[in-house]
Order: sequence, then C-alpha cells, then structure tokens
Amino acid sequence: MAKYYYDTKNGRVVKGGLMSWWNKMGPYKTAEEASRALEIAQNRTTAWDEADQEYKDEDE
Repeated sequence: MAKYYYDTKNGRVVKGGLMSWWNKMGPYKTAEEASRALEIAQNRTTAWDEADQEYKDEDE
C-alpha cells in the first residue's frame, strides 16, 4: 500500500517516502489526508494542550 507524506518545504503531497525527513509529515493513508497534515497536527496539538491544562487543573 502506498503511503503519502506532506512536504512542508513546498506544501505538496508526495507519494512514497523518498524525501528528506526534515520536511515531511506522515505517513498518511491517502493523499487527501496528507493534504490536511497541518490541520491534523494543529488539532492534535490543541487536544494535547487542553488535556495538559485539565491535568494541571486537577492538581490545584
């Protein structure tokens, strides 16, 4: 099964992993999912930040 990556350097979806790891996000199952890599990362970061804050609030 082909894997897709998002190239942060040029903002393109790339099929396969033949690129520098410095500029890639993934792997993703589909090209559409890879095209949303930045959105997915932002959503995950927000969820983790909220979970961290809830954990901190429990300690107070």
